[in-house]
Amino acid sequence: MPDVPQTAFLFDLDGTLVDSVYEHVLAWHDALTAEGIKLSVWRIHRKIGMSGGLFTNILLRETGLDITPERLERLRQRHKEAYTQRSHLVQPLPGARELLAYLTENGIPWAIATSGRMETARPNIERLGVDVDKAAVVTRDQVRYAKPDPDLFLEAARRIDVPIEHCAVVGDSIWDLLAARRASALGIGLLSGGYGQDELERAGAYRVYEDPADMLKHIDEVGGRRPANG
Repeated sequence: MPDVPQTAFLFDLDGTLVDSVYEHVLAWHDALTAEGIKLSVWRIHRKIGMSGGLFTNILLRETGLDITPERLERLRQRHKEAYTQRSHLVQPLPGARELLAYLTENGIPWAIATSGRMETARPNIERLGVDVDKAAVVTRDQVRYAKPDPDLFLEAARRIDVPIEHCAVVGDSIWDLLAARRASALGIGLLSGGYGQDELERAGAYRVYEDPADMLKHIDEVGGRRPANG
């Protein structure tokens, strides 16, 4: 009987491994306010998880304001500055470090793929105890398109040398799961980013857990087992 291919895990970062979603929401709110754009915080939250460029394009389109490269770059810089002021508040989500350690100790491949750029992602990844220069980490500035396009996860699978069809994408937003579907990967949803279970399931999650700690408790349900020769 042939061996069943081992499952590898591709993790989103914000809201999936680190508790940073609301810091990003408030940073975008500050950036938009500084630009004279009034938008409710809840509307901003619904867009978190997609690429920053697509995010600002959609928000500006919804407000009816002119979209110019200069304005988009200004917003990106203002978001970066506002987020940096709050970044010291960000901590790993419960069980995140333990989950990554479990996978590493048992020889189960994993990678991190985030719509954030390396300049803002690096400190959060390091808080997880991950060496950014040695681990498989893909950021927005390393691919052509970010979520909901599949590029981040396809590149992450390539870096760990596992076919995307044998990977499970773990994310907290519908944008993660839409990207997973487009990449032909399985989707696992976490509630730690603020989306509801029904939303994540409709977007393609075949399992939904509260946070990384809850996923670790049920790791056998999603193929997180030692290699057959381990």
